[in-house]
Amino acid sequence: MNLDNLNWKILKCLQENARLSNAEIGRRVGISSPAVSERIKRMEDAGIILGYKTVVSPLDMGYQLKAIITLHAFIGKLKPFLEKVKTYDEVLNCYRITGNENIVMEVLLKNQKHLETFIDELIIYGETKTQIVLSHVTRYKEVKPLK
Repeated sequence: MNLDNLNWKILKCLQENARLSNAEIGRRVGISSPAVSERIKRMEDAGIILGYKTVVSPLDMGYQLKAIITLHAFIGKLKPFLEKVKTYDEVLNCYRITGNENIVMEVLLKNQKHLETFIDELIIYGETKTQIVLSHVTRYKEVKPLK
């Protein structure tokens, strides 16, 4: 699907606030609400818009730790890990990467004891390294048109 300037403007609005009404988006980009609806539907059908999420505060929900954990999988353990990682509630995001490690995970944990227990589960799959997240520098940046 070719994204024209109007589609990019609609995507910008949705990335800033996915709860904006089609009427409000239409006012901002200069087209009617039905036209916005149709463009959004086409972008969803094309797989450009993958979904809509609610962003929550982990700290206010009782979580005390966010960490980045890398895993260098043992021989023969990568494929089993790739299936197992999907079952961990702690894992917010998981990426298969190039380099010395095979996996990077962003995890959310209740406390240090939870971190210790979680790492104990991971070490059967490979060598781990853990970094505790102190704060976000950037978050949920908008995807912009290629230049």
